[in-house]
Amino acid sequence: MRLTLSALISHGRVARRIGLGPQSRINMLRNILTGLVRHERIETTAARADEVRFYAEKLVDFAKKGDTDEKAMKMASFWLTEKDLVPKLFKVLAPRFETQSTGYTRTARLPNRQNLDRAQMAVIEYRGNPFPPLHPVKQENELTLINQLLKGYRQEKDGSTRPS
Repeated sequence: MRLTLSALISHGRVARRIGLGPQSRINMLRNILTGLVRHERIETTAARADEVRFYAEKLVDFAKKGDTDEKAMKMASFWLTEKDLVPKLFKVLAPRFETQSTGYTRTARLPNRQNLDRAQMAVIEYRGNPFPPLHPVKQENELTLINQLLKGYRQEKDGSTRPS
């Protein structure tokens, strides 16, 4: 995000303008959060993914308190529009993150959307989901330029320290 004068001076704005108003913003966040709990990985715009990430992590924090906690149940029933997902939140997601205190979600950028608005896209997911990883694990390849240079340097160094 570029720092501009409008970003520095908020004039009382606390959150991004997403949707048509405050109620529309809340409904949009609820729908995205419901999809995230159901599928554990969703694709949306980068601004929406950044905004929903806070709520997704807070929802897991409340779920870790257990389904007997009244406030946790209220939060889950408010944020999840499909009530059949409340048991999944408490029985699947909360035990998965029992040992973690933060960092339940991961966001990855995607190429911009190709239609007229060219919006920045992103994938948001809960960690530990059953899908293949978004970023492949980097493997050491000795044929890369940097590894070839290091190999030559090591051979040259070993050759120069030996008495000839």
